[in-house]
Amino acid sequence: MDKPASSVSHGGEVETRRRLGERGLVDREELVRVIAQSLYSLGYRKAAAALEAESGVPLYPPEHDRLLFDVMSGLWDACVATIRSVPGLGDTERAAAEFMVWRAHFLELLGIGDAELPRAMKVLWRRIAPLGIDRECVHWLARAMISCEGAVAPDAVVGWRIGLFLDLVDAFPPWFHVPSGRLELLVENAVMKQVSSCVYHNLPDEVTLFEDHKCPEERIPSKCSQILCGHNNEVWFVRFSNDGNYLASSSCDCTAIIWKVEEDDTLTKKHCLVGHKNPISFVAWSPNDRMLLTCGTGESVKLWNVATGECNLKFSSSVNHIINSCAWFPNSEKIVCGSCVPESSPNRIFICDLEGQELKVWVGDRIPKVSDIAVTPDSKHLICVCSKEIWIQELPKGREWRIREQQTISSLSLSGDGQLLIVNLNSQEIHLWKISESSTVPDKFKGHKQGKFVIRSCFGGSNSLFIASGSEDSQVYIWKRHLEMPIKVLYGHSLTVNCVSWNPARPHMLASASDDRTVRIWLAQKESNRNRLTA
Repeated sequence: MDKPASSVSHGGEVETRRRLGERGLVDREELVRVIAQSLYSLGYRKAAAALEAESGVPLYPPEHDRLLFDVMSGLWDACVATIRSVPGLGDTERAAAEFMVWRAHFLELLGIGDAELPRAMKVLWRRIAPLGIDRECVHWLARAMISCEGAVAPDAVVGWRIGLFLDLVDAFPPWFHVPSGRLELLVENAVMKQVSSCVYHNLPDEVTLFEDHKCPEERIPSKCSQILCGHNNEVWFVRFSNDGNYLASSSCDCTAIIWKVEEDDTLTKKHCLVGHKNPISFVAWSPNDRMLLTCGTGESVKLWNVATGECNLKFSSSVNHIINSCAWFPNSEKIVCGSCVPESSPNRIFICDLEGQELKVWVGDRIPKVSDIAVTPDSKHLICVCSKEIWIQELPKGREWRIREQQTISSLSLSGDGQLLIVNLNSQEIHLWKISESSTVPDKFKGHKQGKFVIRSCFGGSNSLFIASGSEDSQVYIWKRHLEMPIKVLYGHSLTVNCVSWNPARPHMLASASDDRTVRIWLAQKESNRNRLTA
Protein backbone atom coordinates (compact mmCIF):
# COMPACT_ATOMS: atom_id res chain seq x y z
CA MET A 1 0.00 0.00 0.00
CA ASP A 2 1.31 3.45 -0.86
CA LYS A 3 1.48 5.68 2.21
CA PRO A 4 1.85 9.50 2.20
CA ALA A 5 5.37 10.91 2.43
CA SER A 6 6.59 11.73 5.93
CA SER A 7 9.47 13.65 7.43
CA VAL A 8 11.99 12.50 10.00
CA SER A 9 14.40 14.53 12.07
CA HIS A 10 18.18 14.03 11.98
CA GLY A 11 20.22 16.29 14.30
CA GLY A 12 17.78 19.18 13.91
CA GLU A 13 17.54 18.77 10.16
CA VAL A 14 14.41 17.53 8.48
CA GLU A 15 14.88 14.96 5.74
CA THR A 16 11.96 14.06 3.50
CA ARG A 17 11.56 10.31 3.15
CA ARG A 18 12.82 9.28 -0.24
CA ARG A 19 13.20 6.21 -2.36
CA LEU A 20 16.63 4.62 -2.50
CA GLY A 21 18.68 2.75 -5.05
CA GLU A 22 19.76 3.55 -8.58
CA ARG A 23 16.25 2.89 -9.88
CA GLY A 24 14.39 4.35 -6.91
CA LEU A 25 12.70 1.02 -6.18
CA VAL A 26 13.45 0.85 -2.43
CA ASP A 27 11.31 2.75 0.06
CA ARG A 28 13.57 4.20 2.76
CA GLU A 29 11.14 3.66 5.65
CA GLU A 30 10.44 0.07 4.60
CA LEU A 31 14.16 -0.64 4.38
CA VAL A 32 14.77 0.74 7.89
CA ARG A 33 11.95 -1.38 9.31
CA VAL A 34 13.18 -4.54 7.58
CA ILE A 35 16.72 -3.95 8.90
CA ALA A 36 15.40 -3.33 12.42
CA GLN A 37 13.37 -6.53 12.35
CA SER A 38 16.46 -8.46 11.23
CA LEU A 39 18.57 -6.94 14.02
CA TYR A 40 15.99 -7.93 16.62
CA SER A 41 15.81 -11.48 15.25
CA LEU A 42 19.64 -11.74 15.38
CA GLY A 43 19.59 -10.69 19.03
CA TYR A 44 21.02 -7.20 18.52
CA ARG A 45 18.25 -5.48 20.44
CA LYS A 46 20.21 -2.38 21.44
CA ALA A 47 21.34 -1.80 17.87
CA ALA A 48 17.77 -2.24 16.62
CA ALA A 49 16.40 0.19 19.21
CA ALA A 50 19.13 2.69 18.33
CA LEU A 51 18.21 2.41 14.66
CA GLU A 52 14.55 3.11 15.43
CA ALA A 53 15.48 6.12 17.57
CA GLU A 54 18.00 7.65 15.16
CA SER A 55 15.92 7.10 12.03
CA GLY A 56 12.63 8.11 13.59
CA VAL A 57 11.08 5.04 11.96
CA PRO A 58 9.49 2.63 14.46
CA LEU A 59 9.50 -1.07 13.68
CA TYR A 60 5.74 -1.24 14.16
CA PRO A 61 3.04 1.33 13.34
CA PRO A 62 0.98 2.72 16.26
CA GLU A 63 -1.98 0.49 15.39
CA HIS A 64 0.19 -2.60 15.94
CA ASP A 65 1.04 -1.82 19.56
CA ARG A 66 -2.48 -0.58 20.28
CA LEU A 67 -3.98 -3.80 18.94
CA LEU A 68 -1.56 -5.90 21.00
CA PHE A 69 -2.58 -4.02 24.16
CA ASP A 70 -6.30 -4.33 23.39
CA VAL A 71 -6.11 -8.07 22.69
CA MET A 72 -4.04 -8.95 25.75
CA SER A 73 -6.30 -6.80 27.93
CA GLY A 74 -9.48 -8.33 26.55
CA LEU A 75 -10.79 -4.93 25.39
CA TRP A 76 -12.87 -6.39 22.59
CA ASP A 77 -14.72 -3.25 21.49
CA ALA A 78 -11.40 -1.42 21.43
CA CYS A 79 -9.91 -4.25 19.34
CA VAL A 80 -12.62 -3.82 16.74
CA ALA A 81 -12.16 -0.04 16.74
CA THR A 82 -8.41 -0.51 16.16
CA ILE A 83 -9.07 -2.97 13.34
CA ARG A 84 -11.36 -0.47 11.66
CA SER A 85 -8.67 2.21 11.92
CA VAL A 86 -6.04 0.15 10.08
CA PRO A 87 -5.65 1.61 6.56
CA GLY A 88 -5.53 -0.71 3.59
CA LEU A 89 -7.94 -3.35 4.90
CA GLY A 90 -10.74 -4.30 2.54
CA ASP A 91 -14.26 -5.01 3.77
CA THR A 92 -13.75 -8.77 3.55
CA GLU A 93 -10.46 -8.71 5.47
CA ARG A 94 -11.90 -6.37 8.10
CA ALA A 95 -14.94 -8.57 8.64
CA ALA A 96 -12.73 -11.68 8.96
CA ALA A 97 -10.56 -9.94 11.58
CA GLU A 98 -13.61 -8.85 13.58
CA PHE A 99 -14.93 -12.42 13.38
CA MET A 100 -11.71 -13.71 14.97
CA VAL A 101 -11.98 -11.17 17.79
CA TRP A 102 -15.62 -11.95 18.69
CA ARG A 103 -15.09 -15.68 18.34
CA ALA A 104 -12.23 -15.44 20.82
CA HIS A 105 -14.42 -13.47 23.25
CA PHE A 106 -17.24 -16.01 22.83
CA LEU A 107 -15.02 -19.03 23.58
CA GLU A 108 -13.46 -17.30 26.61
CA LEU A 109 -16.95 -16.68 28.01
CA LEU A 110 -17.83 -20.36 27.57
CA GLY A 111 -14.70 -21.28 29.50
CA ILE A 112 -15.80 -19.25 32.52
CA GLY A 113 -18.94 -21.34 33.07
CA ASP A 114 -22.73 -21.36 32.93
CA ALA A 115 -22.96 -17.89 34.46
CA GLU A 116 -21.59 -16.35 31.28
CA LEU A 117 -23.75 -18.31 28.81
CA PRO A 118 -26.23 -15.40 28.33
CA ARG A 119 -23.38 -13.05 27.48
CA ALA A 120 -21.88 -15.64 25.13
CA MET A 121 -25.23 -16.03 23.35
CA LYS A 122 -25.49 -12.25 22.98
CA VAL A 123 -21.98 -12.10 21.44
CA LEU A 124 -22.88 -14.90 19.03
CA TRP A 125 -26.09 -13.42 17.70
CA ARG A 126 -25.33 -9.70 17.94
CA ARG A 127 -21.64 -9.61 17.06
CA ILE A 128 -20.68 -12.75 15.14
CA ALA A 129 -23.73 -13.73 13.09
CA PRO A 130 -24.24 -10.29 11.44
CA LEU A 131 -20.71 -10.44 9.98
CA GLY A 132 -21.84 -13.16 7.56
CA ILE A 133 -18.53 -15.02 7.89
CA ASP A 134 -18.29 -18.84 7.83
CA ARG A 135 -21.88 -19.91 8.57
CA GLU A 136 -20.78 -23.44 9.42
CA CYS A 137 -18.49 -22.07 12.13
CA VAL A 138 -21.36 -19.99 13.50
CA HIS A 139 -23.49 -23.13 13.75
CA TRP A 140 -20.62 -24.95 15.46
CA LEU A 141 -20.30 -22.11 17.98
CA ALA A 142 -24.03 -22.36 18.67
CA ARG A 143 -23.70 -26.07 19.40
CA ALA A 144 -20.64 -25.35 21.56
CA MET A 145 -22.87 -23.53 24.05
CA ILE A 146 -24.36 -26.93 24.93
CA SER A 147 -21.20 -29.04 24.97
CA CYS A 148 -18.66 -26.25 25.69
CA GLU A 149 -16.50 -27.77 22.96
CA GLY A 150 -13.64 -25.42 22.13
CA ALA A 151 -14.13 -23.34 25.27
CA VAL A 152 -11.00 -21.62 26.58
CA ALA A 153 -10.08 -22.47 30.14
CA PRO A 154 -9.25 -19.43 32.32
CA ASP A 155 -5.65 -20.60 32.88
CA ALA A 156 -5.10 -20.78 29.09
CA VAL A 157 -6.37 -17.28 28.28
CA VAL A 158 -2.93 -15.64 27.94
CA GLY A 159 -1.67 -18.15 25.38
CA TRP A 160 -5.03 -18.03 23.58
CA ARG A 161 -4.84 -14.25 23.23
CA ILE A 162 -1.26 -14.35 21.97
CA GLY A 163 -2.42 -16.78 19.28
CA LEU A 164 -5.33 -14.48 18.43
CA PHE A 165 -2.99 -11.51 18.01
CA LEU A 166 -0.69 -13.46 15.71
CA ASP A 167 -3.67 -14.60 13.61
CA LEU A 168 -4.86 -11.00 13.31
CA VAL A 169 -1.42 -9.82 12.24
CA ASP A 170 -1.38 -12.46 9.48
CA ALA A 171 -4.69 -11.09 8.18
CA PHE A 172 -3.37 -7.52 7.86
CA PRO A 173 -1.29 -5.97 5.03
CA PRO A 174 2.47 -6.79 5.12
CA TRP A 175 3.46 -3.26 6.16
CA PHE A 176 1.55 -3.72 9.43
CA HIS A 177 3.99 -6.34 10.74
CA VAL A 178 7.33 -7.02 9.03
CA PRO A 179 7.39 -10.77 8.32
CA SER A 180 10.02 -12.69 10.25
CA GLY A 181 13.22 -13.21 8.25
CA ARG A 182 12.15 -10.77 5.55
CA LEU A 183 15.62 -9.23 5.04
CA GLU A 184 17.27 -12.64 4.90
CA LEU A 185 14.70 -13.77 2.32
CA LEU A 186 15.30 -10.70 0.15
CA VAL A 187 19.06 -11.18 0.24
CA GLU A 188 18.76 -14.90 -0.45
CA ASN A 189 16.47 -14.27 -3.42
CA ALA A 190 18.94 -11.75 -4.81
CA VAL A 191 21.78 -14.24 -4.42
CA MET A 192 19.76 -17.04 -6.02
CA LYS A 193 18.91 -14.83 -8.97
CA GLN A 194 22.59 -14.08 -9.50
CA VAL A 195 23.47 -17.75 -9.13
CA SER A 196 20.78 -18.87 -11.59
CA SER A 197 22.00 -16.36 -14.17
CA CYS A 198 25.66 -17.39 -13.71
CA VAL A 199 26.51 -19.62 -16.66
CA TYR A 200 29.36 -21.46 -14.94
CA HIS A 201 28.05 -21.76 -11.38
CA ASN A 202 28.66 -25.31 -10.24
CA LEU A 203 30.23 -25.56 -6.79
CA PRO A 204 27.84 -24.69 -3.92
CA ASP A 205 30.41 -22.86 -1.74
CA GLU A 206 31.10 -20.05 -4.19
CA VAL A 207 28.51 -17.51 -2.97
CA THR A 208 29.48 -14.31 -1.13
CA LEU A 209 27.55 -11.15 -0.23
CA PHE A 210 30.54 -8.89 -0.74
CA GLU A 211 30.39 -8.81 -4.54
CA ASP A 212 28.13 -9.75 -7.43
CA HIS A 213 28.28 -13.45 -8.15
CA LYS A 214 30.06 -14.58 -11.29
CA CYS A 215 31.97 -17.83 -11.73
CA PRO A 216 34.81 -18.29 -14.22
CA GLU A 217 34.38 -21.07 -16.76
CA GLU A 218 37.03 -23.15 -14.98
CA ARG A 219 34.45 -23.97 -12.29
CA ILE A 220 32.99 -26.72 -14.46
CA PRO A 221 34.97 -29.86 -15.38
CA SER A 222 37.25 -28.84 -18.25
CA LYS A 223 40.75 -30.10 -17.54
CA CYS A 224 41.68 -33.72 -18.23
CA SER A 225 43.33 -34.94 -15.04
CA GLN A 226 43.57 -38.66 -15.81
CA ILE A 227 43.29 -41.11 -18.70
CA LEU A 228 42.13 -44.63 -17.81
CA CYS A 229 43.46 -47.21 -20.23
CA GLY A 230 42.14 -50.44 -18.75
CA HIS A 231 40.08 -51.62 -21.75
CA ASN A 232 41.35 -53.31 -24.92
CA ASN A 233 38.59 -52.12 -27.21
CA GLU A 234 36.00 -49.36 -27.62
CA VAL A 235 34.50 -48.11 -24.32
CA TRP A 236 30.75 -47.87 -24.75
CA PHE A 237 29.44 -46.95 -21.33
CA VAL A 238 30.55 -45.18 -18.15
CA ARG A 239 28.62 -44.40 -14.95
CA PHE A 240 29.54 -43.08 -11.48
CA SER A 241 28.02 -44.77 -8.44
CA ASN A 242 25.32 -42.89 -6.56
CA ASP A 243 27.68 -41.92 -3.74
CA GLY A 244 30.35 -40.86 -6.24
CA ASN A 245 32.96 -43.21 -4.77
CA TYR A 246 33.17 -45.56 -7.76
CA LEU A 247 33.06 -45.46 -11.54
CA ALA A 248 31.99 -48.36 -13.77
CA SER A 249 33.01 -48.60 -17.41
CA SER A 250 32.06 -51.21 -19.99
CA SER A 251 33.57 -52.07 -23.31
CA CYS A 252 33.37 -53.86 -26.61
CA ASP A 253 36.13 -56.08 -25.15
CA CYS A 254 33.34 -57.92 -23.19
CA THR A 255 34.51 -56.66 -19.79
CA ALA A 256 33.42 -54.05 -17.27
CA ILE A 257 35.77 -52.34 -14.83
CA ILE A 258 34.97 -50.90 -11.41
CA TRP A 259 37.25 -47.96 -10.57
CA LYS A 260 37.71 -46.50 -7.07
CA VAL A 261 37.55 -42.71 -6.75
CA GLU A 262 40.23 -41.75 -4.23
CA GLU A 263 40.19 -38.76 -1.91
CA ASP A 264 42.57 -36.84 -4.17
CA ASP A 265 40.21 -37.33 -7.16
CA THR A 266 42.39 -39.94 -8.84
CA LEU A 267 40.89 -43.28 -9.89
CA THR A 268 42.38 -46.72 -9.34
CA LYS A 269 41.20 -50.07 -10.71
CA LYS A 270 39.23 -52.13 -8.17
CA HIS A 271 37.76 -55.03 -10.17
CA CYS A 272 37.70 -56.21 -13.78
CA LEU A 273 34.40 -58.03 -14.34
CA VAL A 274 34.90 -60.96 -16.72
CA GLY A 275 32.20 -63.35 -17.85
CA HIS A 276 30.31 -61.84 -20.76
CA LYS A 277 30.97 -63.35 -24.16
CA ASN A 278 29.74 -60.29 -26.08
CA PRO A 279 30.32 -56.54 -25.77
CA ILE A 280 28.82 -54.92 -22.65
CA SER A 281 26.65 -52.00 -23.69
CA PHE A 282 25.11 -50.93 -20.38
CA VAL A 283 25.76 -50.92 -16.62
CA ALA A 284 23.49 -49.88 -13.75
CA TRP A 285 24.43 -49.24 -10.11
CA SER A 286 22.03 -50.32 -7.39
CA PRO A 287 20.81 -47.33 -5.35
CA ASN A 288 22.79 -48.59 -2.34
CA ASP A 289 25.89 -49.01 -4.58
CA ARG A 290 26.51 -52.56 -3.38
CA MET A 291 25.60 -54.22 -6.68
CA LEU A 292 26.12 -53.61 -10.38
CA LEU A 293 24.11 -54.84 -13.34
CA THR A 294 25.71 -55.39 -16.73
CA CYS A 295 23.92 -55.93 -20.04
CA GLY A 296 25.73 -57.75 -22.80
CA THR A 297 24.67 -57.78 -26.42
CA GLY A 298 22.26 -60.69 -26.72
CA GLU A 299 23.19 -62.10 -23.29
CA SER A 300 21.66 -62.45 -19.85
CA VAL A 301 21.92 -59.53 -17.45
CA LYS A 302 24.55 -60.23 -14.80
CA LEU A 303 24.45 -59.07 -11.18
CA TRP A 304 27.85 -58.33 -9.63
CA ASN A 305 28.93 -57.88 -6.03
CA VAL A 306 30.81 -54.57 -5.93
CA ALA A 307 32.83 -55.49 -2.85
CA THR A 308 34.14 -58.79 -4.22
CA GLY A 309 33.79 -58.41 -7.99
CA GLU A 310 31.96 -61.73 -8.18
CA CYS A 311 28.92 -62.46 -10.36
CA ASN A 312 26.04 -63.39 -8.03
CA LEU A 313 23.26 -64.02 -10.52
CA LYS A 314 22.31 -64.12 -14.19
CA PHE A 315 18.93 -62.65 -15.13
CA SER A 316 17.16 -63.78 -18.27
CA SER A 317 13.65 -63.51 -19.59
CA SER A 318 11.42 -66.55 -19.16
CA VAL A 319 11.33 -66.82 -22.94
CA ASN A 320 14.12 -66.44 -25.44
CA HIS A 321 14.17 -62.64 -25.47
CA ILE A 322 17.13 -60.30 -25.77
CA ILE A 323 17.47 -58.03 -22.72
CA ASN A 324 18.98 -54.76 -23.88
CA SER A 325 18.30 -52.41 -20.96
CA CYS A 326 17.65 -52.57 -17.23
CA ALA A 327 17.10 -50.29 -14.23
CA TRP A 328 16.88 -50.54 -10.45
CA PHE A 329 14.00 -49.69 -8.16
CA PRO A 330 15.01 -47.29 -5.35
CA ASN A 331 14.90 -49.98 -2.65
CA SER A 332 17.71 -51.93 -4.37
CA GLU A 333 15.54 -55.06 -4.15
CA LYS A 334 13.96 -55.16 -7.63
CA ILE A 335 15.00 -54.49 -11.18
CA VAL A 336 13.07 -53.89 -14.38
CA CYS A 337 14.24 -55.07 -17.79
CA GLY A 338 13.20 -54.32 -21.32
CA SER A 339 13.51 -57.13 -23.82
CA CYS A 340 12.67 -57.90 -27.41
CA VAL A 341 13.12 -60.57 -30.02
CA PRO A 342 14.28 -60.08 -33.58
CA GLU A 343 11.35 -62.10 -34.92
CA SER A 344 7.63 -61.42 -34.67
CA SER A 345 7.12 -62.32 -30.97
CA PRO A 346 5.69 -59.55 -28.77
CA ASN A 347 8.03 -57.35 -26.75
CA ARG A 348 8.23 -57.69 -22.97
CA ILE A 349 8.98 -55.50 -19.97
CA PHE A 350 9.32 -57.36 -16.70
CA ILE A 351 10.10 -56.67 -13.06
CA CYS A 352 11.95 -59.29 -11.03
CA ASP A 353 13.53 -59.66 -7.60
CA LEU A 354 17.17 -60.37 -6.92
CA GLU A 355 16.51 -64.11 -7.07
CA GLY A 356 15.45 -63.78 -10.68
CA GLN A 357 11.72 -64.36 -9.98
CA GLU A 358 9.43 -62.33 -12.24
CA LEU A 359 7.03 -60.15 -10.23
CA LYS A 360 5.23 -58.31 -13.01
CA VAL A 361 5.23 -58.57 -16.79
CA TRP A 362 3.99 -56.28 -19.53
CA VAL A 363 3.69 -58.15 -22.81
CA GLY A 364 1.83 -57.73 -26.08
CA ASP A 365 1.79 -55.83 -29.33
CA ARG A 366 1.19 -52.53 -27.54
CA ILE A 367 4.40 -52.90 -25.51
CA PRO A 368 7.25 -51.06 -27.24
CA LYS A 369 10.60 -52.48 -28.22
CA VAL A 370 12.64 -50.92 -25.44
CA SER A 371 16.06 -49.44 -26.14
CA ASP A 372 16.50 -47.70 -22.77
CA ILE A 373 14.63 -47.82 -19.48
CA ALA A 374 14.54 -45.97 -16.12
CA VAL A 375 12.60 -45.79 -12.85
CA THR A 376 12.16 -42.45 -11.08
CA PRO A 377 13.73 -42.13 -7.59
CA ASP A 378 10.27 -42.09 -5.96
CA SER A 379 9.23 -45.35 -7.70
CA LYS A 380 6.19 -43.61 -9.18
CA HIS A 381 7.08 -43.79 -12.87
CA LEU A 382 8.55 -46.32 -15.26
CA ILE A 383 10.05 -44.67 -18.36
CA CYS A 384 10.94 -46.52 -21.55
CA VAL A 385 12.49 -45.34 -24.78
CA CYS A 386 11.33 -47.04 -27.95
CA SER A 387 12.29 -45.82 -31.39
CA LYS A 388 10.66 -42.36 -31.62
CA GLU A 389 8.58 -42.48 -28.42
CA ILE A 390 9.02 -42.09 -24.67
CA TRP A 391 6.57 -44.41 -22.90
CA ILE A 392 5.72 -43.38 -19.30
CA GLN A 393 3.78 -45.67 -16.96
CA GLU A 394 2.57 -44.69 -13.50
CA LEU A 395 3.35 -47.34 -10.90
CA PRO A 396 2.13 -49.60 -9.52
CA LYS A 397 -0.87 -49.47 -11.85
CA GLY A 398 -1.82 -46.05 -13.08
CA ARG A 399 -2.24 -44.05 -16.23
CA GLU A 400 0.26 -44.16 -19.04
CA TRP A 401 1.15 -41.73 -21.79
CA ARG A 402 3.65 -41.27 -24.59
CA ILE A 403 5.86 -38.42 -25.67
CA ARG A 404 6.44 -38.56 -29.41
CA GLU A 405 9.60 -37.33 -31.08
CA GLN A 406 10.15 -36.77 -34.79
CA GLN A 407 13.53 -38.53 -34.82
CA THR A 408 14.87 -41.81 -33.44
CA ILE A 409 15.83 -41.68 -29.74
CA SER A 410 19.14 -43.31 -28.85
CA SER A 411 19.32 -42.87 -25.07
CA LEU A 412 17.59 -41.66 -21.92
CA SER A 413 18.81 -39.99 -18.72
CA LEU A 414 16.98 -38.70 -15.60
CA SER A 415 17.76 -35.67 -13.46
CA GLY A 416 18.76 -36.29 -9.84
CA ASP A 417 15.27 -35.49 -8.52
CA GLY A 418 13.56 -37.57 -11.20
CA GLN A 419 11.45 -34.66 -12.41
CA LEU A 420 13.19 -34.17 -15.76
CA LEU A 421 14.49 -36.42 -18.51
CA ILE A 422 16.73 -35.89 -21.49
CA VAL A 423 16.91 -37.93 -24.67
CA ASN A 424 19.51 -37.94 -27.42
CA LEU A 425 18.16 -37.89 -30.95
CA ASN A 426 19.77 -38.91 -34.20
CA SER A 427 18.92 -35.43 -35.48
CA GLN A 428 21.89 -34.07 -33.47
CA GLU A 429 19.68 -32.61 -30.74
CA ILE A 430 19.09 -33.35 -27.07
CA HIS A 431 15.57 -32.72 -25.79
CA LEU A 432 14.62 -32.07 -22.18
CA TRP A 433 11.12 -33.01 -21.02
CA LYS A 434 9.26 -32.63 -17.75
CA ILE A 435 7.97 -36.06 -16.81
CA SER A 436 4.65 -34.70 -15.53
CA GLU A 437 3.92 -32.59 -18.62
CA SER A 438 3.87 -34.75 -21.72
CA SER A 439 2.31 -32.15 -24.02
CA THR A 440 4.78 -29.30 -23.56
CA VAL A 441 7.45 -28.29 -26.05
CA PRO A 442 10.86 -29.55 -24.88
CA ASP A 443 13.97 -27.51 -24.23
CA LYS A 444 16.51 -28.23 -26.96
CA PHE A 445 20.29 -28.47 -26.90
CA LYS A 446 22.41 -28.38 -30.03
CA GLY A 447 26.03 -28.36 -31.13
CA HIS A 448 27.22 -31.94 -30.74
CA LYS A 449 27.39 -34.47 -33.58
CA GLN A 450 25.22 -37.57 -33.65
CA GLY A 451 23.86 -39.43 -36.66
CA LYS A 452 24.98 -43.05 -36.74
CA PHE A 453 25.83 -44.23 -33.21
CA VAL A 454 24.26 -44.43 -29.74
CA ILE A 455 25.43 -41.35 -27.86
CA ARG A 456 24.55 -40.91 -24.19
CA SER A 457 24.16 -37.67 -22.27
CA CYS A 458 23.65 -36.93 -18.57
CA PHE A 459 22.59 -34.28 -16.09
CA GLY A 460 25.28 -32.99 -13.78
CA GLY A 461 26.64 -30.34 -11.46
CA SER A 462 24.91 -28.89 -8.44
CA ASN A 463 21.12 -29.49 -8.65
CA SER A 464 21.50 -31.00 -12.15
CA LEU A 465 22.02 -27.52 -13.62
CA PHE A 466 24.17 -28.80 -16.47
CA ILE A 467 23.87 -31.30 -19.30
CA ALA A 468 26.84 -33.10 -20.82
CA SER A 469 26.99 -35.35 -23.86
CA GLY A 470 29.41 -37.31 -25.95
CA SER A 471 29.68 -36.72 -29.67
CA GLU A 472 30.75 -38.39 -32.89
CA ASP A 473 33.36 -35.66 -33.45
CA SER A 474 35.40 -37.03 -30.49
CA GLN A 475 34.54 -34.14 -28.18
CA VAL A 476 32.52 -33.67 -24.98
CA TYR A 477 29.86 -30.95 -24.96
CA ILE A 478 28.49 -29.18 -21.88
CA TRP A 479 25.37 -26.99 -21.71
CA LYS A 480 23.80 -24.88 -18.99
CA ARG A 481 20.27 -26.20 -18.67
CA HIS A 482 18.55 -23.03 -19.88
CA LEU A 483 20.90 -22.38 -22.84
CA GLU A 484 20.51 -24.05 -26.23
CA MET A 485 24.15 -23.89 -27.32
CA PRO A 486 27.08 -25.42 -25.42
CA ILE A 487 29.05 -23.35 -22.94
CA LYS A 488 32.10 -25.62 -23.05
CA VAL A 489 33.62 -28.15 -25.43
CA LEU A 490 36.23 -30.58 -24.10
CA TYR A 491 38.94 -31.80 -26.48
CA GLY A 492 41.20 -34.81 -25.98
CA HIS A 493 39.60 -38.01 -27.25
CA SER A 494 40.61 -39.12 -30.74
CA LEU A 495 37.42 -41.05 -31.68
CA THR A 496 33.68 -40.96 -30.95
CA VAL A 497 32.73 -40.20 -27.34
CA ASN A 498 29.94 -42.67 -26.60
CA CYS A 499 28.95 -41.81 -23.05
CA VAL A 500 29.55 -39.31 -20.25
CA SER A 501 28.85 -39.39 -16.52
CA TRP A 502 28.94 -36.51 -14.04
CA ASN A 503 29.91 -37.45 -10.49
CA PRO A 504 26.78 -36.90 -8.35
CA ALA A 505 28.76 -36.29 -5.16
CA ARG A 506 31.66 -34.35 -6.66
CA PRO A 507 30.21 -31.77 -9.07
CA HIS A 508 33.72 -30.84 -10.20
CA MET A 509 34.28 -34.30 -11.77
CA LEU A 510 33.14 -35.69 -15.14
CA ALA A 511 34.01 -38.94 -16.94
CA SER A 512 33.84 -39.69 -20.67
CA ALA A 513 34.10 -42.99 -22.56
CA SER A 514 35.32 -43.24 -26.14
CA ASP A 515 35.96 -45.54 -29.08
CA ASP A 516 39.63 -44.66 -28.60
CA ARG A 517 39.59 -47.31 -25.79
CA THR A 518 40.02 -44.79 -22.99
CA VAL A 519 38.03 -43.19 -20.22
CA ARG A 520 38.98 -39.61 -19.48
CA ILE A 521 38.46 -37.92 -16.11
CA TRP A 522 37.78 -34.19 -16.29
CA LEU A 523 38.06 -31.87 -13.27
CA ALA A 524 37.24 -28.25 -12.66
CA GLN A 525 40.59 -26.48 -12.89
CA LYS A 526 40.18 -25.28 -9.33
CA GLU A 527 40.31 -28.95 -8.31
CA SER A 528 42.85 -30.17 -10.86
CA ASN A 529 46.37 -29.84 -9.51
CA ARG A 530 48.09 -31.96 -12.12
CA ASN A 531 47.59 -34.11 -15.19
CA ARG A 532 47.99 -37.79 -14.51
CA LEU A 533 48.19 -40.55 -17.12
CA THR A 534 47.39 -44.01 -15.78
CA ALA A 535 48.01 -47.19 -17.71
